[in-house]
Amino acid sequence: MTNTAKRSRPALQAVGASAAANATSNDAALAPGWPLLSRESGDSLVEQIVRGIRSRIDDKLLRTGARMPSIRQFADTHAVSRFTVVEAYDRLVAQGFLESRRGSGFYVRERSPMGVAASYVSDAPLQEEPGDALDVVWLVRNMFRQMPPNKMPGGGLLPPDWLDGELIANALRAVSRDNPSLLLGYGTPQGFLPLRQQLQLKLAELEIAAAPEQIVLTTGVTQGLDTVARHFLRPGDVIFVDDPAWFLMFGSFAALGAKVVGIPRLADGPDIARLSELAALHKPKLYVINSVLHNPTSTSMSAAKAFQVLRIAEEHDFIIVEDDIYCDMHPGSAVQPATRIAALDQLHRVIYLGGFSKTLSANLRVGFIATSADLARHLADRKMLSTLTTGEIGERVAYKVLSEGHYRKHTERLRTRLNSTRDKIVRQLEKLGADVGDPPPCGMFLWVDARCDTNVLTEKAMEEGFLLAPGSLFSPSQLPSTRMRINVASMADPGIWRFLEKELGR
Repeated sequence: MTNTAKRSRPALQAVGASAAANATSNDAALAPGWPLLSRESGDSLVEQIVRGIRSRIDDKLLRTGARMPSIRQFADTHAVSRFTVVEAYDRLVAQGFLESRRGSGFYVRERSPMGVAASYVSDAPLQEEPGDALDVVWLVRNMFRQMPPNKMPGGGLLPPDWLDGELIANALRAVSRDNPSLLLGYGTPQGFLPLRQQLQLKLAELEIAAAPEQIVLTTGVTQGLDTVARHFLRPGDVIFVDDPAWFLMFGSFAALGAKVVGIPRLADGPDIARLSELAALHKPKLYVINSVLHNPTSTSMSAAKAFQVLRIAEEHDFIIVEDDIYCDMHPGSAVQPATRIAALDQLHRVIYLGGFSKTLSANLRVGFIATSADLARHLADRKMLSTLTTGEIGERVAYKVLSEGHYRKHTERLRTRLNSTRDKIVRQLEKLGADVGDPPPCGMFLWVDARCDTNVLTEKAMEEGFLLAPGSLFSPSQLPSTRMRINVASMADPGIWRFLEKELGR
């Protein structure tokens, strides 16, 4: 036994004394039989702590709602650094065993059926079972030009300096060390199983029950939308989208021969009267919608609207495709009321899409589809026929980041920074005479009325080296618009403000 291990035995005995003094069942549960932490083990101290606490929760020695020892108390009694305890607790939060309560500490989380880690699901090969063109490509093409991020206020990504490249690099290095031979072959058609299990926990936090076999990993939400559309749509079919909405899908759906119909988007969701009228007229196959942090307005759907949308979908028998790519930028209903239709429907009529391109890295291209188990098998087959499998390296990196607890703190920092930046951008735009309306309290976009034709404004901006996003591209009709989408994180260049002052200044 090492000297360090010997020193830790009295510390463990001290935990029992402290537990008796505090008369808390959770502290007592951490003392009896707690294994010595070994610095000579093949596992890190963090992994040993995580494993020990998880086993006590599984064995009911740590009860739901029990308060964990403070970070300082745990570190002192077990002779480890506070950073080690912080990382261990963060991993346990990410894995659904603990919850963090601001200003109060860490508590054992209720292990509801939706939140329980899934048992192993076999990844054996899946068995086989018996308009008009729209001009939206120019903005996409320009988005991929080698322009500095601060020259692209119309872009859809956070600038690299807002993200955590080191977090991704560390995860990539860890993945490459684990078992390099695993990175040399194909993945599985449905996607890396541990990540799907981790997504089960993530969806449970949103009150969406989805087992791993109900989840299909994709190359971003873009592939998820394309896979779903190809499965359901035939030439001549009608698909509903919000108006305004993410422009790229208009051209993609039109290329499949579908007719794209826009549903006017209001501050709390779609125009219900218009949705009902158009559903009776067109009998659509699908309705693609952002319930939370709608692109481009950053508005979110009320509970009343979510119920009404689901009711109309049932009445007219169409599928709702809920694109929740901005999920982790939303701070919760206390800040902005928001209801996900998938939480109401539990994936019977709703297909739920998510991903990490906005918050982790667009280059990872990791997204997912959550749906019924039967449809998930069909979508995995369709994905396999078009791309075989998705890149497991990116899926393993995403799993590493999510499962080790780093992602939660990273997204908290993003939300905080967006909040402080948004307020400043709103004030500056209003000084120039732009109409920001009632600005949303969260999200990365503002839907600004520039009071002029933004197609013309965009052409002028391109001449000066800036990329704007005119409102016409966000509508299936592509009619001229005075609106434009502003990415608040990409407005740091003084040059864009000089340009806007010259063009918009009143």
